[in-house]
Order: sequence, then structure tokens, then C-alpha cells
Amino acid sequence: MSEKLFTIGKIVNTHGVRGELKIVSETDFPERFEKGSELVIVDPQNKQTPVTVQASRLHKNMYIVQFAQFANINEVEKFKGSLLKVEGKYQQALEEGEYYYHEIIGCKVVTEEGEELGEVTEVLTPGANDVWVVSLPKGKQLLLPVIDDVVLNVDVVNKTIRIHLMEGLLE
Repeated sequence: MSEKLFTIGKIVNTHGVRGELKIVSETDFPERFEKGSELVIVDPQNKQTPVTVQASRLHKNMYIVQFAQFANINEVEKFKGSLLKVEGKYQQALEEGEYYYHEIIGCKVVTEEGEELGEVTEVLTPGANDVWVVSLPKGKQLLLPVIDDVVLNVDVVNKTIRIHLMEGLLE
């Protein structure tokens, strides 16, 4: 499996005795957990196990997923703490102005005046809008709200984000 993999969830525990797993979703595409979806479990040692979703349901903000390859708890217990990923070929095209996290993380952030501030290291989703965490020099962080008044231009090809630095953002 040489294709690039993208994280869509984290396996946090088992569920019941029939080999179901509890997964905290890290994707905006719930259809990734639908029956027939081809995914890859990547354990902490980076061992990859291809799996196919047999059944899934949303339960208390987590997905309970049964994979076709496993039928009991003893077979899946070893996957606790592993990541659930999807191959790049299964990524969906996004509309203009929408980006995958992996496209944003690592982008250089510059002001409209051309001053380089730092690099996006994390994407937070607290509510109404996403927040990009920008690592600044001297170990400080800037929490950048992803709103039209702040984010002026995103160039994922050149890994650059141009922003309007609103008053109070750097305080």
C-alpha cells in the first residue's frame, strides 16, 4: 500500500464481544463509515491492516463500527489506540474555499503587508467556525479564526495563507 493515507478517526475502545470498535471521528464526511468503505487501521507501530466496513452506527458522538474481517473482541482488542485512515484515492473533491486539514497544516501565514507570522500546526473545531493554531516565534501561538474578515487567501499549492491581522489577535 504505497498510497498516502489520511486520518479519519481514532479507535478508542472495543464495544461488546462481536468485534465492534468505538471510533472518534476526525472527518467531516460521515459516509466514510458506511458499509463497504475500504479503510486502513494503522497501529502505533505503523503496521497497516486493510479493513472493510460491514456495519456502523453513531452512538454518543462516536461511531460503533464492525469490520468484515473481524468477528469477536479478541481479534480487535489490539487495535485500541490505533488510527483509522483512508487512502488518498478515496478523498472527495471539495468545493472552492474548502480544504482538508492536511492541506492547511504546515502552511505559512503572512499578513496582507507581507509579514510572515508563523506556520499552521493544528486545526480546532470549537463551534461556529474553525480555528487555525499558528506557531509563532519564541514558542507563542496565535489562534486564528477562520472567517472571511481574517482569512484573505489560501494557496494550498504554495502552502501560504494571507490574512488580515485584526486588532487584538496577537495579544
